[in-house]
Amino acid sequence: MRMGKGAEVPPQPPVPPHCTVASAGAAGYAPHRERTRMTTARDRFAALAALDDAAIDVPTGALVIAQEAYAALDIDLYLARLDDLAAAARPHVPASLAVAERMARLTRFLYVEQGFTGNDRSYYDPRNSFLNEVLDRRTGIPITLSIVYCAVGQRLGLSLGGVGFPGHFLVKHLGDPEIIADPFFGKLVTVEECAARLREVYGPNARFDHAYLRPASPRDILVRMLSNLKRVYVENGDVMRTLSCIDRILLLTPEAVQELRDRGLLYRKLECFGPALRDLEHYLRLAPQGEGADAVRAILPALQRDAAHVQ
Repeated sequence: MRMGKGAEVPPQPPVPPHCTVASAGAAGYAPHRERTRMTTARDRFAALAALDDAAIDVPTGALVIAQEAYAALDIDLYLARLDDLAAAARPHVPASLAVAERMARLTRFLYVEQGFTGNDRSYYDPRNSFLNEVLDRRTGIPITLSIVYCAVGQRLGLSLGGVGFPGHFLVKHLGDPEIIADPFFGKLVTVEECAARLREVYGPNARFDHAYLRPASPRDILVRMLSNLKRVYVENGDVMRTLSCIDRILLLTPEAVQELRDRGLLYRKLECFGPALRDLEHYLRLAPQGEGADAVRAILPALQRDAAHVQ
C-alpha cells in the first residue's frame, strides 16, 4: 500500500511524552509547537472517547481524528457543510416517499449531483480517511463516504447506520425494510450482492452470515477509521503516525490487547524502553497465549536490561 500521487502528508506528530530527550533528539522529531497542537486535539479525542456510545457523534469524532493532522481544522464549519448538503438534498428526498425510494434518491443526489465518488485510483492516500478532506475533495474510502451518507440521511429523517461488513464498510436502513447502500460505489445493493462481494474478496468458500450486516456502534466506526489509517502508516513506515493511531484506538477500546502489543513494539523501536516494557508486560498479563506472545516473551530480558540502563 502506498499513498497516491500528489498526496499531501500532514505534519509529523510529536515524540511520545515518555521518551527520553536523548531518544527524541536522535530521532529528529517534532518541535514543541506541534506537541502542543496535537495535545489539544488528543485531549478533545480523549473526552469524546470517554462518552457513552450513544453520546458519540460520529462526524464530530471523525473530524476530531483529523484535527491531529490539520491544526486549523474548524469542526463546526465541516458539520455545517453536512447541514448544507442535507438542506440541498431535502427537495430531492421528500419524507412522503417510501424508504427505498428516499435512499435511491439520496444516493443519486450525493453521487450524481454532488459528485461524491470512491477513490479507487488512490485508495491508500491517507486523505481518504479524513472527513474534512472527503468533504472538500468529494472522494474517499467506504467508511468515510458512509459517514457522509449517514450524516446527510439522518438530517433528512432517515434512520441509517454504518455496517462494518468484512472488508467493505456499508450503510443500512435501521428497520424494515432492510435496505443497504454501498457509498463507495454509490449504489444500493442487495443481501445477495453483499454475499457475492464477500466471496470476491475472501474466496469462493467464504460463507455469508447475516450478522455481518449488524449496525456498527459509533465507537466501532471510529476504531475502524483509525485502524485503516494505522495500516496505511504501517505500510509507509511512518512509526510516529502509526503510534498516534494506536494511542487513540486504545482510548476508545482499552481492552484491545493487540494494539497494546503493537504500541509496545513501536516504543521499543523508538528506544522508549520503559513504556515499551510496561505495555508488553501488560499485554502478556492480559493475553499470555495471544498472537505473538512467545515472540514478546523472547525479547523481554533484553528490554528489561535496556529499560534499567536508561533509568
